[in-house]
Amino acid sequence: MKMTVDRDLCSGHGRCYALAPDLFESDDEGFNSFRGKTVDVASDQEEIARRGANACPERAISLDE
Repeated sequence: MKMTVDRDLCSGHGRCYALAPDLFESDDEGFNSFRGKTVDVASDQEEIARRGANACPERAISLDE
């Protein structure tokens, strides 16, 4: 699975890393640390990635399964 966090849509609410801290964390400005990046998600973290993506009010996190 690949995960992309849209740089323009992410507004730093922090719901992703509040609900899924094993995968997501904030950067120095309070935004998702993957903002503007596409990363591979390990198979054992796919459910965590879905949880974080579903929590995002802006739908800034997209998953490509």
